Amino acid sequence: MKLKELLHAIPVKQLEGSLDVDVLSICFDSRRVEESTLFVAVRGVHTDGHLFVATAAEHGASVIVLEELPDELSSEVTYILVDDTSYVLGLLATNFYGDPSKELKLVGVTGTNGKTTIATLLFNLFENLGYHVGLISTVENKIGERIIPSTHTTPDPIALNALLRDMVDDGCDYCFMEVSSHAVVQQRIAGLRFAGGIFTNISHDHLDFHGTFDNYIKAKKKFFDDLDRYAFALTNADDRNGAVMLQNTFAHKKTYGLKSMCDFKAKVVESHFDGMLLTIDGHDVWVKLVGGFNAYNLLAVYGAAILLEQETVKVLTAMSEIQGAEGRFEVVRSRNEITGIVDYAHTPDAVENVLSTIRELRAGNQQIITVLGCGGDRDKTKRPEMAAVAVRMSDRVIITSDNPRTEDPLQIIREMEAGVDAKDKKNVFTIAERQEAIRAACHLAQAGDIVLVAGKGHEKYQEINGVRHHFDDKEILEQTFNEQ
Repeated sequence: MKLKELLHAIPVKQLEGSLDVDVLSICFDSRRVEESTLFVAVRGVHTDGHLFVATAAEHGASVIVLEELPDELSSEVTYILVDDTSYVLGLLATNFYGDPSKELKLVGVTGTNGKTTIATLLFNLFENLGYHVGLISTVENKIGERIIPSTHTTPDPIALNALLRDMVDDGCDYCFMEVSSHAVVQQRIAGLRFAGGIFTNISHDHLDFHGTFDNYIKAKKKFFDDLDRYAFALTNADDRNGAVMLQNTFAHKKTYGLKSMCDFKAKVVESHFDGMLLTIDGHDVWVKLVGGFNAYNLLAVYGAAILLEQETVKVLTAMSEIQGAEGRFEVVRSRNEITGIVDYAHTPDAVENVLSTIRELRAGNQQIITVLGCGGDRDKTKRPEMAAVAVRMSDRVIITSDNPRTEDPLQIIREMEAGVDAKDKKNVFTIAERQEAIRAACHLAQAGDIVLVAGKGHEKYQEINGVRHHFDDKEILEQTFNEQ
């Protein structure tokens, strides 16, 4: 592509060099620069791309986009000065890949909990309805049946637009994607055209990145502020910040909920470990997911499908057949009637939602034994809160390791233990080795009891000092059950 074509709608402050330059690739990592690459110097969390401008020029970059010109300019390079390289990177990626998001219907899902489940359910629903669909999620990215491994909840703008272009070229009609608060703040979705946005809920998370809860709310809200008048904005009316998301959006405002007056309403009629009966807008439907939190997820899916002009009866029929996301309230049963549940719950609110559902479903004197850890290099303030919720709502709790990353796992455990009252300590055990903690929980359980293994869900690894080791909660739970 010629540079002058690539710069369509880009807010350029100053140009040094020729516009008649070929651009064969774009990147923001100087290690990936080749001949005729356009390099964007982005100020990141850990480093500043402006430190590598000279390196990019040496490696063959034909164009460099930056916020500050270097003292010495290479005659071989065209320099483009802009106010915000993070924002411009998204626009450049959109132009380079031919604006793929305008060629399909892209729906973004944001919120603290439920993003993966809603995006996955929408993907499964629309496939069931006969469409060719794409998925961008924490668990995996998919183009129809083709699976592309996921490294981030929301990829960087270049990877994102490349993926969307691949979806368009493969004939996808829709794409459903998770939109993280990090992605909004870091401008990873700049330049994308959304057919709609869904807000799930907001609770304590990511304060290590955002600093304050108010900043976290603003990050979620910005996604809706940027929607255009052709899109829909669907929000959870029962969440106290649900209405905040709609305050400044140009999109068509719609709401869903179980308690409030709203556009899409549902009620849980029956609930079992194998599924629940819902009434949605006056129609009864049996679904394979359980729990009040999943009633919200399914209602969001239903509302989005109707807003995407699908037929009500077909949507409800398809909803009765679809499965949830991997590692989200996934049930495993032992031969001696112990119920194991694997869930990604990694915030205080998510832990409470899962345990509330288990408490509603258990019968008689069934014990709830919870295995819980907290990730390293993440928001530390939620650690004692998560432990406190688990202790309050379980009969026994085993505090263990999750992904310690670069932190000392024992220090993380100590910070979790700070949330446990002295009177409750007799029912709390500490086993740092996660596999042993899961095995211990299974051996403590009697017939009919429930073992919740929370925090990792779909993850197939444990990260220790920057190295990922194979680790699968569900696999260990199944192995232990088979040994009993």
